[in-house]
Amino acid sequence: MRTFEEQTACVVEALFDDLLNEDEAEFRCLQTDSGVSMRSEEEPPSGFDPVVIASRLRQIGDQCNMDFERVSSQVLREVLTGKMEKFGAAVDSLCRRWSDQNPELVYERAFLSISVKLMMYILKKGAASINPGHLIKAINENTQVKNYIEACGGWVST
Repeated sequence: MRTFEEQTACVVEALFDDLLNEDEAEFRCLQTDSGVSMRSEEEPPSGFDPVVIASRLRQIGDQCNMDFERVSSQVLREVLTGKMEKFGAAVDSLCRRWSDQNPELVYERAFLSISVKLMMYILKKGAASINPGHLIKAINENTQVKNYIEACGGWVST
């Protein structure tokens, strides 16, 4: 069984691949929905399918209605101008702001939603050089989010 950090990397890489290859995404979703597994034959059937989980994570990101164009945040501006080491801090800052405006949202779910949506936004804008490592690091280094995912049953249940 893979560690949480290894699973996070697999899920985020699958999400990143999906976002970069959106034309092929519909085909992959159809395969996944029809029960065709995207796992390698070497991986034991554990219920952990990063493609399916990445699809769920993207749905969580789609729930974010934050308009990054209108957000006034120094750390967000830094990320958008290429300082990707600030990605986690930008997500945390935006998450706290969004959570204050939407108290019914739990911080951890808001964090996942905003981090995915911000990654999608950056990819579409081409404003910065982003790679899966930025989101992987943001999730893995946020103990509160990691504990939340693990308490919910891990990535399989997310």
